[in-house]
Amino acid sequence: MAEDQVDRFFEVLADPTRRQVVRLLGDGPQRAGQLATATGSSSPAMSRHLRILLAAGLVADERGPDDARVRIFRLNPEPVVAVQAWLDQVQAHWRDQLGSFKRHVEQKESS
Repeated sequence: MAEDQVDRFFEVLADPTRRQVVRLLGDGPQRAGQLATATGSSSPAMSRHLRILLAAGLVADERGPDDARVRIFRLNPEPVVAVQAWLDQVQAHWRDQLGSFKRHVEQKESS
């Protein structure tokens, strides 16, 4: 995952309402009105949050089968998987660095 994608991911999720929307969508798809009610947001505010989440690729939408005006939002797991891979790389790097430091300290102590 490119650094700018990681930056965008964290920038988008810096907002507590958007984090709450992601948590809610983790339970299953929902309409914007349901999300607005659950987060205590107005409809226009929720619309702005959903536009940002859609643009970042964290959320996808589809039209309702009975009414094309109804949009149903769902979590898109791909960006989360990509960020997890990036975090795994960071963790591996620090594990290597700390292992090297530990070996260095142990060498100094045994000298």
